[in-house]
Amino acid sequence: YIMKNLLKYLFVFLLSLNLIEAQNKIEKVSLTYGEELPDDNQKIVKIIGEVNNKIYALAIKGKNDFFIKIFESTSMKLLKSKLIVIPEVLDKEIDFEEIFLLNSNLYAIGSVYNKKDKTFNLVANQISEDGILSKQTIVLFNSEVAKKSDRGVFYFKQSPDEGALLVMHTALFSKEDAVKYEVKLFDDKLYPLFSNTEKVKFDDSKKDYEFKIADFELNFLDDVFLVVNESYRDSKKKEQIEKFEIHTFKQKNGYKKEIININISGREIINCKMLATAKNTLKIVGFYSSVKENGKANFDLKGVYNATINLSDNTYDEVKFNEFDYQTKVKLIGERRAKKGKEVKPLYAIHSIVEKNDGGLIVLSEFQTVYVGNSSGIGPLAFTPVTYTKNEIIVTCLKPDGSLEWSNVLPKEQSAAITTMSFAFGAIGGNGNFAVGVAMQIPLVELGKGPEYLGAIPIYKNNQLNILFNDNVKNKGITNIEEIKSLGNYNNAVPSLFIFDNNGSITRKDPEEAIKNELVLRPAVYYRKSDKEYIIYASRKKKDKLGRMVLED
Repeated sequence: YIMKNLLKYLFVFLLSLNLIEAQNKIEKVSLTYGEELPDDNQKIVKIIGEVNNKIYALAIKGKNDFFIKIFESTSMKLLKSKLIVIPEVLDKEIDFEEIFLLNSNLYAIGSVYNKKDKTFNLVANQISEDGILSKQTIVLFNSEVAKKSDRGVFYFKQSPDEGALLVMHTALFSKEDAVKYEVKLFDDKLYPLFSNTEKVKFDDSKKDYEFKIADFELNFLDDVFLVVNESYRDSKKKEQIEKFEIHTFKQKNGYKKEIININISGREIINCKMLATAKNTLKIVGFYSSVKENGKANFDLKGVYNATINLSDNTYDEVKFNEFDYQTKVKLIGERRAKKGKEVKPLYAIHSIVEKNDGGLIVLSEFQTVYVGNSSGIGPLAFTPVTYTKNEIIVTCLKPDGSLEWSNVLPKEQSAAITTMSFAFGAIGGNGNFAVGVAMQIPLVELGKGPEYLGAIPIYKNNQLNILFNDNVKNKGITNIEEIKSLGNYNNAVPSLFIFDNNGSITRKDPEEAIKNELVLRPAVYYRKSDKEYIIYASRKKKDKLGRMVLED
């Protein structure tokens, strides 16, 4: 009897080992997971970082209850899970904004509007290694605004070494025809290193006028950059005028403001992103559109532009405009439309920018749309259907001088539909002719419901670009965009790896054998540990695991 039970338990143990090892294996990629997480309905929406042999993650439960989860690094065993409750400020409840790990200091950040003073405040509370919030609240911003509906948005960026935090607040003052931006840089103790507040006037009486705070950036020297894009049509000269004003604040100059002007005519700038490189340059990239003879923009995507600013003397060479080649357009809009000279629709947002070892760039631009349906219900009980779509990615490789080296298209078709009680796009701010040009980000409160399965993870290692994403198992081996099938049920997705060589040619790697009921990667939730190692999150229905993904040589 004892021997019989021993054999039975041994069989169950060996079976469990097989279940642990039975992963969707893919050549060049090693995926290892920790133990299964408790069934507590807490879905991880951000992997914050790893320090002192612990991994920190943010999870959500229900509508907006956020938890700090702490894991042991080696085993990835869950050590603690604590509800984040930021203390009230002036007897007002705080709205959770973000959470950051600055070196070994963990902070929860929230915002609150003060109706009496017409101020929008940002506060932070430190979290201990045990997940306990400090009762001491640090006030980061106390920004004057025109009214609650124009209180603006806070934007965040961490320094490359993750030891400093850059925060920007923007708000519209419509009666003054002005936009106020406030930028602050904090060290790992949230002590302010630099602060600048400015109201920028604009003149929207001009034809086709647009004013945009396009992007902001922080480099390895803790220098701060902000770019303002102003565009309008000169009806007399029949020209489209584009003005870039880069506001530069360098640590070595005591953060004294410097302005770099870049003027462009004859083209419409669709969007603009900045990347501060390791070579102490500032790269400005984005899409541009063609312009009609009367100066009106076509608002299509003609190609990708690039300006490179040398930060040692603030000089820049000629802006490079790289038109999409015929083969790229065929993949995006089809051969028939490409032959007729049709252009690409402006539905692509810059997903990420990779700095190459030679000083050039690889720009990934993803097809992104959000469809918001009609709400049903009344007041706080109203439900809104939202569909996120993230399809093909245009991959543009630029030489160090900004000219085109090669381009290709990553074929994928993904969507996820959810129903939410409070839909709001905090990542995209704007009103009328004013906007803040931040790429689409799925709000934290919407993650954990499906959209986190969409998107892709770019990996740049040994001068080679690799892109991993969830795909339909029926697309195995397919690289032709016209032949791919949509993702379908993301719970049945498998990881696919696309490898780009030095000429932009694609090699696709799929699991040799798709395993049913396997954990599915969530590409919107990961932490980049190094150029080859990533901390990832995968799940299937109620089963969740933290893991590591390593790109093998």
